[in-house]
Amino acid sequence: MPSLKSRIILKLLVNRHLMKFKLKRPVFDGSLEAIRLLRKETEDAGLKFGRIPKEILIEPVKIKDMYAEWVQIPGPVNGKVILYFHGGMYLIGSPQGHRVHVAKFVQGSGLDALVFDYRLAPEYQFPAALEDALTAYDHLLKKGFNPENIVFAGDSAGAGLCLATLLAIKKYDKPLPAAAAVLSPWTDLTLSGESYQTNKYKCLSPLGSSETASALYAGTNDRTNPLISPLFGDLAGLPPLHISVGSNEILLDDSRRFAEKAKVAGVDVTLLVGDGMCHCYPAFGNLMTESKAALAEICEFLKDHAGKKAVERS
Repeated sequence: MPSLKSRIILKLLVNRHLMKFKLKRPVFDGSLEAIRLLRKETEDAGLKFGRIPKEILIEPVKIKDMYAEWVQIPGPVNGKVILYFHGGMYLIGSPQGHRVHVAKFVQGSGLDALVFDYRLAPEYQFPAALEDALTAYDHLLKKGFNPENIVFAGDSAGAGLCLATLLAIKKYDKPLPAAAAVLSPWTDLTLSGESYQTNKYKCLSPLGSSETASALYAGTNDRTNPLISPLFGDLAGLPPLHISVGSNEILLDDSRRFAEKAKVAGVDVTLLVGDGMCHCYPAFGNLMTESKAALAEICEFLKDHAGKKAVERS
C-alpha cells in the first residue's frame, strides 16, 4: 500500500484543479497558442523551482543546429554516459526544463548525461524527433564514446522516443547502447490499452492530452509504425531494459504490454509497477518513499551497466 505521505501528495496533484476553483478537470487544449503558453509555463516552472545541486555542472553544446546540454559531476568521469530523452507529450519540454530531474539520475548513478532539445510537434511532426535522437546518439559515437559505454534514459513521451530510437538503431544496423531505463514510456500512440480508460481520472495527465498529442505528433502517418509506437515493433535483440510505471496512470498498459512482449522476444526486462503511484513517479526523488526507492533502483541499473574505469575529464 502507498505511504500516507504519497497518498496525500498524489491526491492533491490529481485534484489540483480545485486549487484554481474549478470543479471539473479541464480538457487539454491542443491549439498552437495554448501549447506555446504551456511550453513557457513549464519552462519557467522548471527553471524557477528546479534547484540544481551545487555539485552539478551544466555545459551547453551544439549538435549541428540542435541545442543540447551536459549535466555533469565535476572531476574524473567513468567513461560512460547517459543519453537522456526528456518528456512532454512530444509537444513541450526541453533540456533546461528537465535539468532538476536529470540531475537526480546523474547524482544517483555517477554518470554524466547529455540531454538534447529535439524538435517538437505540431510544428515538427514525426519523424523529426526521431531524427534528432539519432543525431544525438551519433554525436556521442563521433565523440569517441563506445556503444557499450552509453546508456539511454527517458521519461513519458521521451521514454517512448527512447525505445523507438533503439528500434531505429537496430533497423539501420547501428551498434546498440548498453541498456535503457524508461519511466512511464508512451509506447502505443493508437491508445489501445485499457488503462487509458480505467485510469483516466486517476492519472495526472490532463484529460484528452494523449488523444490530442498523438494526432499532432503522428500527423498522417500510421500510428502502428514501430518508430512511432514501439509496442508494435520487433523487440528481439534490444539491450537490457528497466521500465517503471505507476499503477494509477493511463500509460500503465503501455509499459506492461511492452515489457511482456520484450520478455517473449528474449530481452532482459525489469518491470517496476508502483502501487498507487503516478506518472513518472521515480522523478519525484526524495519527496516520497516510493519514488526515492524507485529512483535508487533505476540509478543502480544504469550504474550496473556502466563501466568502472575512470578517466580524466579533458
